[in-house]
Amino acid sequence: MVKENTAAVSGNVVWHHATVTRARREAQNGHRGAILWFTGLSGAGKSTLAHEVEEHLHQMGCRTFVLDGDNVRHGLCGDLGFSAEDRVENIRRIGEIAKLFMEAGVIVLTAFISPFRADRDKVRAMVHPGEFVEIYCRCPIEVCEQRDAKGLYKKARAGEIVQFTGISSPYEAPGEPELMVDTSMHSLDECVRQVVAILYSGTRPILSRAQK
Repeated sequence: MVKENTAAVSGNVVWHHATVTRARREAQNGHRGAILWFTGLSGAGKSTLAHEVEEHLHQMGCRTFVLDGDNVRHGLCGDLGFSAEDRVENIRRIGEIAKLFMEAGVIVLTAFISPFRADRDKVRAMVHPGEFVEIYCRCPIEVCEQRDAKGLYKKARAGEIVQFTGISSPYEAPGEPELMVDTSMHSLDECVRQVVAILYSGTRPILSRAQK
């Protein structure tokens, strides 16, 4: 059962029920809509893995879209900073957008640090069980710092970036994610294989066996 949304609701608005339903969209797509939520430290490989999974699914004929942390902050969340409050609002907005994509029958992949467990749980509570797939990209911070393609850890260590996750701001790892992939130990191809495999599992799989 979906938990009640406790966020403020605008007045004088009524939900409009479309004639083209989610079930019809999913039937046309040949798969269920779902949210694949990639979480982990900066440099853990979230974006790389999410885009590679999308490429794999796209070649299978699936309807997909990646919501990437940096890309979203260029527009939808361009007014937000990195304070604890802004991080909470950032994830709330992403959750709402991801839910809309899912209702459209799309497999939406989100690649965000999303450091706080409570915020990820709030997004999970927006949808029905089995529709939110939390994928923890586990990677030691030492390895993330070695990668550091953007030079962010170096700046954080020098005090040039405040509220940086893993250095001056905490990261709360998932307790029971649907999937944990160790991006420091496994190849990108193996990580993709693990993610795609879980989409066939459960009582209501996101992908059907006919799509293999």
